[in-house]
Amino acid sequence: MRRTLSAVVTGLVVVTGAAACSSSSGSSHSSSSATVAPPKEVNPAGDIPDNQVYVAWSPSGGGYTVKVPEGWARQQVGGATVFSDKFNSVRIDRSPADKAPTVQSVRSVDLSAVRRSAKNVTVRKVSAVKRSGGTAVLATYRADSAPDQVTGKSVRQDVERYAFWQNGTQVVLTLSGAVGADNVDPWRIVTDSFRWA
Repeated sequence: MRRTLSAVVTGLVVVTGAAACSSSSGSSHSSSSATVAPPKEVNPAGDIPDNQVYVAWSPSGGGYTVKVPEGWARQQVGGATVFSDKFNSVRIDRSPADKAPTVQSVRSVDLSAVRRSAKNVTVRKVSAVKRSGGTAVLATYRADSAPDQVTGKSVRQDVERYAFWQNGTQVVLTLSGAVGADNVDPWRIVTDSFRWA
């Protein structure tokens, strides 16, 4: 009786295993296409996702509009408005200015001020660029971020600083993100959205 029971159990295991194998291999083609989720986008630290939504923002006094990433934290830092998320930020400064910025004035005056306020600044390039809202002077550089409040660590950042000018007013858009992040398209969306109002 024991041998018969043992043979029956062994037979059931073999049959069940074979049925599981055949059903999984035979039906995997049809069921996998219906149940497998599309691959999730994996972004390196600091990358802004391709599906990021942007919303128009204007200061309370008006004067200009710019699109910023939806859902980013907003805070006032002195006279600037800063939108930030993880390793990324968009800083917007408006100030009176008698003259339009030039490559030379940005290099000698503005970047001197940046060197005094930021750490480990390495200037890469200063040039005049065209954006949808007008011409700006673009300074690209690298700098260390402010230390994290929890860990105390800094992150090396790529920075793009656009200085726009019109009728005695200068607006500077400063975009920063971790070195190595691919934020070319998101930063282009932000800077191309700038419009004087």
